[in-house]
Amino acid sequence: MKREIIQTQDGSTTIHLPEWEESYHSKHGAIQEAYHVFIKSGLELFPNKSISVLEIGFGTGLNAFITYLEAKKTQQIINYVGVEAYPVLEEEAVLMNYVGELQAQEEQGVFTAMHQSTWEEEHVLATNFNFTKRQQFFQDITDVNQFDLIYFDAFGFKVQPELWSLEIFQKMYLALKTGGVLVTYACRSSIKNAMLESGFTVEKLPGAPGKREMLRATKN
Repeated sequence: MKREIIQTQDGSTTIHLPEWEESYHSKHGAIQEAYHVFIKSGLELFPNKSISVLEIGFGTGLNAFITYLEAKKTQQIINYVGVEAYPVLEEEAVLMNYVGELQAQEEQGVFTAMHQSTWEEEHVLATNFNFTKRQQFFQDITDVNQFDLIYFDAFGFKVQPELWSLEIFQKMYLALKTGGVLVTYACRSSIKNAMLESGFTVEKLPGAPGKREMLRATKN
């Protein structure tokens, strides 16, 4: 499938799949979407707490890198696990302009390490940030009571509805600890209903620029 590097409206880049008319991030702004959905609506719920984060759709590494930068500011201890079925190529990752756009040139080595590091092994990227990549289909996730926070960043419902099913959200519910939170950019009735049927308490929040609403689900 053809893949193109495009620039989003906030200046940051993403990968676009013309055949699907789908991109890895919002065309309105990859970085601003990541901050709004995953940091402001997710990570900031756990201040000064050591947490484990599961990312569904590691992709270009943007969410992981921003989480690392935020943890560096506060010295929050984070164990980060990114799951990806179809990894981005290293030659594509180096074309992403996140380091420059985030003015984090001194952390270029960390972003590079996220893409060059071996899969299925834990890597210590900083004293407060452990990082693991798993090449795995989301349907094969079997974690139980392991994570405080899930970044659910799969491709959109219109191209991969099976990733937004009851089966998947049941797995997400099991993977979270009690009180754990899942955040996603999506807000569709069928997705909300699948979350509710899985046992989550679900709330709608204002969406990132260009999108009216998003969802946050909590395991009680």
